[in-house]
Amino acid sequence: MEGAIKTVVMQYLSSARGKENVSGKNFQKLVKSQMGNILSDTDSSSAIKDMMKGLDDNQDGKVSFQEYLSLVGYLANSMSERKTSASGPEEAAKH
Repeated sequence: MEGAIKTVVMQYLSSARGKENVSGKNFQKLVKSQMGNILSDTDSSSAIKDMMKGLDDNQDGKVSFQEYLSLVGYLANSMSERKTSASGPEEAAKH
């Protein structure tokens, strides 16, 4: 778990390039390179822009770390729900 958390943080910091927030193009690169296998439409620039707008709570045109964590949390929750419903409640309780 520790390694996964470090990866989430380091990928964000790398994409932010020393700044507090990730800008549009860097956010697109982050999503395409790190989330392409679990998100659909990562080849669509407009879909990623729409996702960014949805995450951008303060409407500053950038994604803060907290806003980025909303996406990570959503993806983790979705993945968990898929695994739980695919294996059934008895199997999910074992994990």
